[in-house]
Amino acid sequence: MTGFSTLRFARSVAAPVATLWQGWTAPAARAIWAAPSPEVTVEFLEADTPVGGREVSLCHVAGEEDIRCEVVWLVLEPGRRSVNSEVISRGGLTLSAALVTAEVQADGEGARIEVTVQLADLAGGMEAGYRTGFAAGLDNLAGVAGRMMVISRRIEAPVARVWGAWWDADTLPRWWGPDGFSCRTARIDLRAGGEWVFDMIGPDGTVWPNHHRYGAVLPEARIDYALHAGEGGPKHADAWALFLPVEGGTEVTLGMVFASAEEWQGAKGFGAEALGLQTLGKLAALV
Repeated sequence: MTGFSTLRFARSVAAPVATLWQGWTAPAARAIWAAPSPEVTVEFLEADTPVGGREVSLCHVAGEEDIRCEVVWLVLEPGRRSVNSEVISRGGLTLSAALVTAEVQADGEGARIEVTVQLADLAGGMEAGYRTGFAAGLDNLAGVAGRMMVISRRIEAPVARVWGAWWDADTLPRWWGPDGFSCRTARIDLRAGGEWVFDMIGPDGTVWPNHHRYGAVLPEARIDYALHAGEGGPKHADAWALFLPVEGGTEVTLGMVFASAEEWQGAKGFGAEALGLQTLGKLAALV
């Protein structure tokens, strides 16, 4: 028998609205906080977040058959509201269908997300899983948002030109990095599954080894990548770049989830946000 219920969840987050929004919608961030517990591994097979975009993931639990989750984004009002459908299945059998509405707003110096799930339980027993899963997921999201940096810049050039300056092995090293910094490339292979191994050289000659490892790439829309401290070095952050056509040009958003809160605090102390905006400024000047 099908059961219907409406579930509500809310969390306050010590991060700006724009950061919380990216944490909720950006595939690279969702992949970090989606698993409700350490026993669950979430594998994203497909992820795209424009209106009409689809997200497909598998939840792996040792000794159990995988659970498949298919999401379609129906409404996206950046920094305000999202609506998506969600269908859960196992072994080809549909277990539940839901409509998920999330509303984001400022909350003092931080932000707050309120999620409403309109659930159709087709198999019985799904409501308890939804309550546990969403509660744990929003706890994880709050933690992720607290160690996330998000910066944006509007560039007066079409998406194709901005993308071309970013996703080109000759052009990217010319502008990447803050004012006064240069790049010395050891190896560059710009593709999904590719990498860029390089040194960033500061104005005083200090060398900062870097290694970008690329994940999903959606041409003229999104690049996901991981930042490592040089080849074989520890991972500093999971990052993404979004390219959105807007009136008069392109809005570029750069997001990063740092490996730990301590790493994020260190980056903030180093002026990471200002330096990131300088980097996007160099891109704007080039195009």
